[in-house]
Amino acid sequence: MGKTRDAEELLARSFESNRPRLLRVAYTMTGSLVEAEDCVQEAWLRLRGLDDPGSVRDLAAWLTTTVSRLALDVLGSARARREEYVGTWLPEPLVEARSHDPADRVTLDESVSMALLIVLERLSPAERTAFVLHDVFSVPFPEIAEVVGRSPAAVRQLASRARRQVENGRPRTPVTEAEQRELVEAFVAACQEGDLPGLVALLDPDVVVRGDGGGKVATLPNAVRGAERVARLMLARAQIEIPVDMLVCEVNGAPGLVVRNGDGELSVLAITMDAGLITAIDFVRNPDKLAKVPDLG
Repeated sequence: MGKTRDAEELLARSFESNRPRLLRVAYTMTGSLVEAEDCVQEAWLRLRGLDDPGSVRDLAAWLTTTVSRLALDVLGSARARREEYVGTWLPEPLVEARSHDPADRVTLDESVSMALLIVLERLSPAERTAFVLHDVFSVPFPEIAEVVGRSPAAVRQLASRARRQVENGRPRTPVTEAEQRELVEAFVAACQEGDLPGLVALLDPDVVVRGDGGGKVATLPNAVRGAERVARLMLARAQIEIPVDMLVCEVNGAPGLVVRNGDGELSVLAITMDAGLITAIDFVRNPDKLAKVPDLG
């Protein structure tokens, strides 16, 4: 009995040591932290359900394959749901306080940036799986082939096609974290001061703003493009929905904003930058996607 309990405790510890990576795999594949957590929990149940979990020679590889298969299933069913989604669908934001212990962070690098997740939405489930597992998590092609049910050569082609699309959608001249933070703080100041010229100067000429309310709260019906239009829109929103709290925090691994208005409604802004200018502002207002936002006050 003692040996069995010891074995279960060892298995649980081994699983927990893999959990951050598994969450990141599932989140990058699905764009949903809720669905990612469900995939990871299901992988744990399947591991415990094995006749002899100790016989798994490479636990990390087994777990990655299992979580990836589960996430691929989620992607297939999510496509139909997202076609019926009211308004623009954006990934669920990952919000973190900057003081978080790095060991607890799911967001470890730009692989889960909002910009990348939005580009990944354009890929087929198989392409997304091949790219995420190979290019982000360095999983060998033969192992990915088991996940998607194709040959290693076919998986290599999937990853290559995905990579071309991802490269076209990524910032070409990334800014440093200090530059990102400075730009976000200047953005906040311009919005608070109603400084239209100052705000326009921070925006790329082709900047885009997208909003996700899920049909539950008011937001943009369609994306808005162009520095002047976006700046006027942001200033108008700041006047109509006067923020009670506006906090700079980590949103998908980069400085972003958590905003609460006088009605208590929450918005999370992910801000993408390239060559020293803001190229995209994605704000999520759907309360279903903000349940995991920590209290940063």
